[in-house]
Amino acid sequence: MSLGILTLIAVGLYLFYHLPNRWEYALYHRSLSLLAIVITGVAIALATMIFQTVVNNRILTPSILGLDSLFLLIQTVIIFLFGSATLMSVNPLVLFLVSTASMVLFAVALYHFLFNKERQNIFFLLLVGIIFGTLFQSLTTFMEVLIDPNEFQIAQDIGFASFNRINIHILWLAAAVLLAGILITLRYLRYFDALCLGRDAAINLGVPYQRLTKRLLILVAVLVSVSTALVGPLTFLGLLVMNLTFEFMPTHKHKILIPAAMLISVITLLVGQVLVSQVFTFNTTLSIIINFVGGIYFIYLLLRTSRQWQ
Repeated sequence: MSLGILTLIAVGLYLFYHLPNRWEYALYHRSLSLLAIVITGVAIALATMIFQTVVNNRILTPSILGLDSLFLLIQTVIIFLFGSATLMSVNPLVLFLVSTASMVLFAVALYHFLFNKERQNIFFLLLVGIIFGTLFQSLTTFMEVLIDPNEFQIAQDIGFASFNRINIHILWLAAAVLLAGILITLRYLRYFDALCLGRDAAINLGVPYQRLTKRLLILVAVLVSVSTALVGPLTFLGLLVMNLTFEFMPTHKHKILIPAAMLISVITLLVGQVLVSQVFTFNTTLSIIINFVGGIYFIYLLLRTSRQWQ
């Protein structure tokens, strides 16, 4: 209940605080940006919750699979081969579909080759994801070094999430995909509490672990792809939101944790966007704030975990 109230306060603050004289125009664009924030926040929270449930780890996030790096590589390849003018002139819907489809196909191919063995370790998948992510980042950096400095600036801007340039057609398509992802999650929700116990315990409790894990990881890839293609990569948002959820919600029931994580994610993005627009006057981006705070929190988690093992 308190999270719902805080969400409504954050929504009201974002929509109505410091409206200009032409408030109708500003309110319309803030409403579209609000919808993008809700879609992104819910998608990242749901994807991270599912991913951490599968790998049984509160520090790892779906970004470890390299999907964010693949998104940046796709955009940079277009700029490298055809120029930034081509990237800007491409239909946003087509670019969204191509980026999302590429990331999902990469994830599906990765899962297919790594899960074809019955006893395949999930951490081997994470290791391969790290390797591919590093490869994609290296290729992106290599092409950025070779392109024109003006093109380089545009390529760099793609790496930062932005809620200021929203295409309504992309927005509603992303909302539809997110709704489908939520419905699929509800179908498998009864297995989540058992998955948290680990592979062997989940199998002993009757969970079809191999098939379920593969389907859930594909769902994670779809959700991450949609949020990344919509606004750009937000690397540390999932880590920050999940650990705040576990701190303030002392329960292991996912029917409570998932809605709480979604609300906390939306609140975080709304507060961050208010800071970007009202405090920093758009001199920075939301992704920089999220990654700065999330990076510090990630270091804190590593230090706390290391002390617990000592």
